Amino acid sequence: MLKLSIGTLLAAAAAFTPMSLGHAAAAERKSQASISFLDVGKGITLRRMVVRAPDPKGTVLFLHGFPETLFVWKEISAALSDDFEVHAFDWPGFGQSTRPAVEKFSYSPTAYAEVLNAYIEKAGIDRSNLTIYATDIGALPALLLAVDEPDIARCIIVGDFAPFNRPEYMFDSLQSLKAEPSASQVRAHMNETSAEILANAYRRGLSKEEQFDLPEDVQKDMVRGWSHGALTSADAFYYYYAKFTRDEDFLEANLDKLKTPIKLVWGEKDLYIRKEMGAELAKRIDAKLDILGGLGHYPHLQKPEQTVEEVRASFR
Repeated sequence: MLKLSIGTLLAAAAAFTPMSLGHAAAAERKSQASISFLDVGKGITLRRMVVRAPDPKGTVLFLHGFPETLFVWKEISAALSDDFEVHAFDWPGFGQSTRPAVEKFSYSPTAYAEVLNAYIEKAGIDRSNLTIYATDIGALPALLLAVDEPDIARCIIVGDFAPFNRPEYMFDSLQSLKAEPSASQVRAHMNETSAEILANAYRRGLSKEEQFDLPEDVQKDMVRGWSHGALTSADAFYYYYAKFTRDEDFLEANLDKLKTPIKLVWGEKDLYIRKEMGAELAKRIDAKLDILGGLGHYPHLQKPEQTVEEVRASFR
């Protein structure tokens, strides 16, 4: 993980490199990150994090995956705060955001796309100078929104998700969430084994030497967020997958409408959604794909400095 401790910063500053000085400045401004709540309408209030730069060159919006919360972007946001205003929020069903009854909110990728659009509008973000970085369950909603609104961002970076219905590229348990009765069985099992999922989801597919730990505050926030309200994060994930194939098929049928510049990043060792999924999407929309060697399904957790560089590159 990015190291932003005082000792590390002092040691790095001795080298007088632009990157290390940037990290030092980011660390000094880390306290300016604010956590608040934003009502985006239709009974949904999102917990959000905003890090504001004194003279931002643009805005970055991070969209998390399962079983994450906005806390996974904290150190990455701090590292970018010298140049950019950074936003992140918890999806409904995750973290501390509200969890409406499924009769009122479907938790589908299409519904999440509407939440994303509402957040950008309510937060007053300038779309012309916005990069969206979306992973896992956050990526399909971002692309669905871009189909309808090509000017939603100046650039969208997506990775490690399932844009198409391709069972051969997906982990068996994920594929099992797409239809009953297996979907309900997987949902029950996930709720029964939540502690194990929260402790190990990001380790799977990696060798012992490649495995890593999350910062304590990130881990604790994910644990607290799992059962915040009437629905668990596994329940929200279950409802997301109930409409997943429908929304994948819609995206595939409308690829020609994707006009927003798109970049793909993918962990080479992604166990959940194989890199071939990213390769097919990149080929079909003529987008650049970076296969990240040695990384799994959560590149932003395993090698956050790579995410920082991807974002900075999107503004060059």
